[in-house]
Amino acid sequence: MKLSIITITKSNPHGFAKTKHSVDSQTYSDFEWVVIDGDIEPDNGIYDAMNKGINRANGDYLIFMNAGDEFADEDTLLSILKYQADFIYGDAIEENYLKKSKHHTQITKGMITHHQSMIYRRSVIGDLRYDEKYIIAADYKFTIEYLGRCRSFLKLDMPICIFETGGVSQQNAKQGRIEQVQIRDELGLPNAATPYRQWVGQVLKAICPKLYCGLRKQGL
Repeated sequence: MKLSIITITKSNPHGFAKTKHSVDSQTYSDFEWVVIDGDIEPDNGIYDAMNKGINRANGDYLIFMNAGDEFADEDTLLSILKYQADFIYGDAIEENYLKKSKHHTQITKGMITHHQSMIYRRSVIGDLRYDEKYIIAADYKFTIEYLGRCRSFLKLDMPICIFETGGVSQQNAKQGRIEQVQIRDELGLPNAATPYRQWVGQVLKAICPKLYCGLRKQGL
């Protein structure tokens, strides 16, 4: 079962080196590594680059592991790819804390895990691409629409990625929440109290990160 690892990078040699070391260390070898480098090949933003990655990928499955992100350990791919499902997802490690994934049916409340802990079947993706009008949350819309195409789902009780903090989505958390509201409206999904719950989560993470991570560890 061949996997395409898609890495987006721009002006981040240190982060890219971390990701490269993690990719090179994997004990599973049937993968290709697709790198989209914004310094070498100009693009119209992160999601344009990610769309380029999809277009160039040849694997049965796709995972996005951007510059600075790492796999949880050297056996991560080996552990994942002994299973088969249209959508495979798991936990993440963020700032040395385990961040438990939520069930995929909770996607209308926000992202269920980090994008780097989601594995997509290329044949199910088909013509689906990231909507570039969203600057922060196009991965959220992409995942909602992708889940609507899936017939099988697998939630793994294990971390898949070590997420590097400080990226665009975290620097623009408010804009991300606004875009998620717009996406749910566009797709005819309920919004209700979701933006407020997300805001409370961001505040709690800022003032009491240990409590926040403890709640996320319990899947809350």
